[in-house]
Amino acid sequence: MALISESPPLSPVRRWAITVTVMIVSILQILDTSITNVALPHMQGALSAGVEEISWVVTSYLAANAVAIPATGWLTARFGRRRFFLACTVIFTVSSFLSGLAPNVEFLVVMRVLQGLGGGPILPIAQAVLWEIFPPRERGMAMAVWGLGIVLAPTFGPTVGGWIADNWSWRWIFYVNLPFGLLGFFLASALLVDSADLRRPRRVDVLGLVLMVVGFGTLQLMLDRGEREDWFSSGYIIALLVLAVCALAAFVIRELTTDEPILDLAIFGDRNFALSSIVMAGAGLGFYASMLLLALLTQKLMGYDAWTSGLVLAPAGLGQATILLVVGRYVSTTDQRVLLSIGLLLNGLATYLMSNVTLSADFWALAWPRFVQGVGMGFIFVPLQTLALGTVPVHQVTNAAAALNMVRNIGGGIGIAFATATLARRSQFHQSTLASHVDVWSPETADRLRDWTDHFWAQGADTFTAERRAMAMLYRNTVEQAQVLAYADDFRLISALYWVLLLLIVVMQRVRLEKKVTTKDSSVAPLPVE
Repeated sequence: MALISESPPLSPVRRWAITVTVMIVSILQILDTSITNVALPHMQGALSAGVEEISWVVTSYLAANAVAIPATGWLTARFGRRRFFLACTVIFTVSSFLSGLAPNVEFLVVMRVLQGLGGGPILPIAQAVLWEIFPPRERGMAMAVWGLGIVLAPTFGPTVGGWIADNWSWRWIFYVNLPFGLLGFFLASALLVDSADLRRPRRVDVLGLVLMVVGFGTLQLMLDRGEREDWFSSGYIIALLVLAVCALAAFVIRELTTDEPILDLAIFGDRNFALSSIVMAGAGLGFYASMLLLALLTQKLMGYDAWTSGLVLAPAGLGQATILLVVGRYVSTTDQRVLLSIGLLLNGLATYLMSNVTLSADFWALAWPRFVQGVGMGFIFVPLQTLALGTVPVHQVTNAAAALNMVRNIGGGIGIAFATATLARRSQFHQSTLASHVDVWSPETADRLRDWTDHFWAQGADTFTAERRAMAMLYRNTVEQAQVLAYADDFRLISALYWVLLLLIVVMQRVRLEKKVTTKDSSVAPLPVE
């Protein structure tokens, strides 16, 4: 059994001050993942950029994030946690300010790359810090408090960002990071301490570093740009996929055989961590895919504007915030597998409810399932972190947190790609099926055509034009119905995914945080039990 050193002798006040510190910087990183999307039209006009050029403002940030996260553990060990966290905060804050000053789109993209590189390691470092400074019984509550900021930031960030872009300038969505970044930097300088358990690597694994950058960078590019390029009908996307697969396969082999890996994959030998990673990837896939699908459904088919569509999505954040503190309070005394099962069941139920939505559904028929899904994610976040990190040696916690964030990001990227690709194909399938059953000689179809013809004739169209428009409306209704059925298919598949993930919980181990095993060297470890 791995031994975990006792938490540093920090006072409760200092522990919670550190929690607030890492939360401030973490919120900035999460905000910049989502807030930029709503300001893209403003940036495009101000910088005279094309659609493809401006899309790189988002893509470059995500790709840089994907590259930086897996290396977090190694970089933390190499430079020290405090120094590296401060460096990431400085890079992120300065590049945010320079993004606001960008004179052209090329400069903005470069600054967004720096933002992504600086912001990527922040979340896993924050998780590792909280896991170490709090005693086992208090870790769940610490993660829950930190998680409040993490879930509320993307919920309200796009709304606030849209207001700032509309009423001030798109540049201010970057400028607002400056005071909070400086505050986070000074607080971290005063409060954050290095871990005594980190093992400094003796050398740099240059080959592993190159393979990691190429592999994760091309994978993120493929997932982000696949829909724009029509997936595998594009040679560009196929080339990215081949390069990503080859580079990542070589990266895995390299990391398993070298003495000083960039990302220590040995942690996946821990049963709890390996299974938790699969659940994390699946939960990320389902959450991000369902969020995208609901946004598309409300705006493209139901005619909602961006503001109202955002209000439909917002209850998920409120649901998570409502339940996080409750779960954080009881995660140390309750079987984490039970809490995690409740979360997966609620997510499965929520996405199944979404599959029954029709075009005539009111606002609450859409918002209520999102609230249920948010509550479910609240039951997943803290227990899954506890199960994943509970048996990991303390010197591996930063590395493990980085790997967990990596699989979550990959799961989310695959989820978005899956949602858009499946939606397009199922829409085509249902449209073909429905069109084959439309018979202009049937009484029902004839009545509908007659109603539409009378409608257009009453508006002043001549008979020929009214009949043509009636046929067009019949075709439009068929396409809309096919798309609704495709959305339902996607939501049902996501619901089924959550049910399947439940099977993995059976073979996980509970982590009893209230029990410790003490050795002569004063090391302790949570005691996992079947």
